[in-house]
Amino acid sequence: MIYMDNAATTKITPAVIQAMCLCMENTWYNPSSLYAPAQRAAEALRDARARIAACLNASPDEIIFTSGGSESDNQAILSTAWAGARTGKRHIISTAFEHHAVLHTLEKLEREGYEVELLDVHFNGIISAAQVERAIREDTCLVTVMYANNEIGSIQPISEIGAVCREKGVTFHTDAVQAAGHLPIDVKAQNIDLLSLSAHKFHGPKGIGVLYARKGIPVTRLIEGGEQERGRRAGTENVPAIIGMAAALEESCSHMSENTGKLTTLRDQLIAGLSQIPRAVLNGSLENRLPGNVNLSFAGIEGESLVLLLDRHGICTSTGSACTAQSLSPSHVLLAIGRTHCEAVGALRLSLDANNTQADVDEVLRAVPELVKGLRRNRSGVVW
Repeated sequence: MIYMDNAATTKITPAVIQAMCLCMENTWYNPSSLYAPAQRAAEALRDARARIAACLNASPDEIIFTSGGSESDNQAILSTAWAGARTGKRHIISTAFEHHAVLHTLEKLEREGYEVELLDVHFNGIISAAQVERAIREDTCLVTVMYANNEIGSIQPISEIGAVCREKGVTFHTDAVQAAGHLPIDVKAQNIDLLSLSAHKFHGPKGIGVLYARKGIPVTRLIEGGEQERGRRAGTENVPAIIGMAAALEESCSHMSENTGKLTTLRDQLIAGLSQIPRAVLNGSLENRLPGNVNLSFAGIEGESLVLLLDRHGICTSTGSACTAQSLSPSHVLLAIGRTHCEAVGALRLSLDANNTQADVDEVLRAVPELVKGLRRNRSGVVW
C-alpha cells in the first residue's frame, strides 16, 4: 500500500508507541491524586508539558492540553471573542479558507451578534499582512489565520501578521494543526498569542492536542468540572496520549530539516509530472507550500472517483479535508482561491511524509494520468 493522505492523519511511530506503552504500564494513575504513584504520573505530565513548550519556545504554563485541533480552535476563538465583548469589541478578522473548526465557530459568533470579516485569499492561497492591517478596526478583538492550509498547503506570513496584530494591540490566533512538526514554530519570534495543534498530524495519537495561550491572554474554559489545566480545561488528563504527543513533536522537530529536503524533492516531482496531464492546474503556491503537499485539479472528472480508483491500485489519497469527506459540495478552499466549480470537484490531494519513497512517486505518476484519461473518456465519450 502507498499512503499519501498524511494531511488527514499520520501513522504513530515506534518511539511514540513505546513511550505510550511504558506510561500505560507504569504511570497510568490519576495525576491529581496525592499518593506517590499518582505523583509520578503528575511528574510525567509536567515533563511532557515542558518538552512540548520547548518545541514552541513557550513556557510550560502557557500549554493547555485539549482533545485536538478543533477544541483548541474553539477555545481560542470563543475565549477571545467573549473577552472582547466585555470591552465593546466584537469585530473578528479571518480568511475565507480556514478549517471548518474555525469557520463554524465564527458562524456561531455571528449568530450571537459579532461581526466577522473574512479576507479574500489570493489565487496562490496566501493573504498578506497588509490585508490584515487594513482590516483592523478600533473594535477588532481577534485575528485568526491558519499557519498552513490543510488542503492546498499554502503557508501564510505568520510572523508579519503577528507583528501587525501586536502593534495594533489585537490578539492573534493561528491554527497550526498542519504546520506543527513540519514547519518551524517560535511563538515569541512570530508574535503568536494563541496557537492550536493536534498530535495525530505529526505521528502522535489521535484525540489529544494543545492550545498555546500567551501569558496574559484570557482563556475561558469550555468544559466545566475539575480544576485541571490550571482551571482552564476540566477533565482527567490523558497522560499516555500526552506523553505520546510530546515524543512525537520532539521527534518531528528533530528531523524537520532532513524531512523537509526529502519531501520537497518528492513533492516537486509529483507536481511536475501530474502537471503534464491536459487541463491540470496546481492549487496553491508552488514556492510557499508545505513540503509534503500536492494538490491539483483535473477538469472533466470528479475527484472522488479518482480517489476510489487509486484505492483499487493500493494508493491512499483524498480530494481535500477529511473533515468534509462526506460532503458533496466542492471545496470551499478551492472556491476561495478562484477555482471554478468544475475545477474544484476535480481536485486530488496527495500529502506525503518521510516514509514515502521514490518508488511511491513513480507508481503514482504511472497510475494517475491513465485513470484521469479513463474517467474523462467515460464521462464524455471522448478524451479531453
